[in-house]
Amino acid sequence: MNFVFISPHFPKHYWNFCDRLHKNGVNVLGIGDCPYDELRAELKASLTEYYFVQDLSNYNEMYRAVAFFAFKYGKIDWIESNNEFWLEQDARLRTDFHVTTGYQFDEVGHIKNKSAMKEFYAKAGVPTARLHKITDIAAARKFIDLVDYPVIVKPDVGVGACDTFKLENDGDLQDFFAKNLPVPYVMEEFITGDICSYDAIIDADSKPLLESMTVWPPSVMDIVLKQLDLSYYTTAHAPVELKGVGRATVKAFDVRSRFVHLEFFRLTKAKAGLGEVGDFVGLEVNMRPAGGYTPDMINFAHSTDVYQVWADMITDNIRKIPDSGQHCYCVYASRRDCHNYVHTHGEIMDRYGRDMVMCERMPEMMVPQMGNQMYTAKVASQKAVDEFIHYVLDQAPEADAYPVETDFCFAY
Repeated sequence: MNFVFISPHFPKHYWNFCDRLHKNGVNVLGIGDCPYDELRAELKASLTEYYFVQDLSNYNEMYRAVAFFAFKYGKIDWIESNNEFWLEQDARLRTDFHVTTGYQFDEVGHIKNKSAMKEFYAKAGVPTARLHKITDIAAARKFIDLVDYPVIVKPDVGVGACDTFKLENDGDLQDFFAKNLPVPYVMEEFITGDICSYDAIIDADSKPLLESMTVWPPSVMDIVLKQLDLSYYTTAHAPVELKGVGRATVKAFDVRSRFVHLEFFRLTKAKAGLGEVGDFVGLEVNMRPAGGYTPDMINFAHSTDVYQVWADMITDNIRKIPDSGQHCYCVYASRRDCHNYVHTHGEIMDRYGRDMVMCERMPEMMVPQMGNQMYTAKVASQKAVDEFIHYVLDQAPEADAYPVETDFCFAY
């Protein structure tokens, strides 16, 4: 089997996908914009060959790289990056090289465009917030008359929350239109709830081989725009209700042979037409693993290896690793260098060092969403999750604060 893995060096933990494929006997053919000599040793050992390109977004370069591999190794069986940013390009390469194990170029619209997702959620029987494709301010006002303020506006195609806005009044609306943003935007009614992701590895028959739930803060947008601290956690077990809406969404979108990250609101306030407190409402689909270190957090929470489960799905379409029966919570809390905190790094490690599974500085490009310094621990209960978050993130008045320490990093 010839598997072309795009950008295997970033995010840095993606070498694990290549490693498990290699262990399953796959020819792993990497394409990346990092010079070969700068790749980590574990990734080099996993790759049959590596093709360096100057620019991963240059399609001509990417096409030539895949053509070289096809000439040298024969038919390409898989092309994948597991990265939201490259989903459309992955699909174009598959189409051009007749690789059928994944989305084709004419199929990516409904998994990239937030407006197009609504039809498939409806097919799944999963409620979603009402949406308006933004054209002009008069049409926007009509929509707001229907749903009332606040509303959320965001790019129809986009990753993260850097270009997302919450409009709370007509002044905010006028300010938004004054920006003359160059990409299509959509407007959605505001929903009060926690964001819960259905993270799953789906086989070729649209059946889940692994299911997990991660609970995110209600507004990642505020975390990015207001430079708030981030905390989130993977639960010991995914509730039956989330599994139900997750599996229905997978079938409606006809997901096959993928690691998926499907986002839902769990209502903390009843919303007419959507549900009662505790009900799940569709937010958006992401046909790739969750961002950051969430795959590793799933591993820690369930004592498993999602990279191996994924590789076994690719090569054998089955799960070979049984459920360990050992489940806990895995919680992430990150600090920002611009804030001051009550507890020092030493105090955190004295209290949680035995449970700490990751502790390191975040890459600069991930800082807006993920913070500068992260701490991740395994704990036994929801109460312990809350205590960990408060201990790590409690902020102090500037005069009483300890400086942020930046000269430590734990391997994991």
